[in-house]
Amino acid sequence: MVDDEKLVADLEAEWRDALFAKDEARLRAILHPRFQLVGVRASGFVAVDADGWLTALKDMDVANLDVKVSECVDLGDTLVATVEACWTVRYLGQLIEERVLLTDVWVKVEGRWQVVRRHSSAIPVGVGKR
Repeated sequence: MVDDEKLVADLEAEWRDALFAKDEARLRAILHPRFQLVGVRASGFVAVDADGWLTALKDMDVANLDVKVSECVDLGDTLVATVEACWTVRYLGQLIEERVLLTDVWVKVEGRWQVVRRHSSAIPVGVGKR
């Protein structure tokens, strides 16, 4: 549904803006207390909670982050979004440029949308867009 995709696009933009600003208070409002990020790469996978992700953010310098919601399923108080993202970030001195496919699960808690899960998989170089 177009309205759902617009809602998730707005939520993702809010998250992106807070990330660029390194605004921990805003990020904590966006992240559900049981948030977990699961990242899958060729080298293995990592799972971090909100505190772990926010700690890692302190060592990140995000130069660019573009996100595009490609699909959204509305289940009432839960939104499941498929998001394509491209980012450029310097993390612990290493430059990372990648395209990723994300699955974000947003839940409505006390009238506010929060992300409870993010699954991130790298899109291999050379793989075209949908």
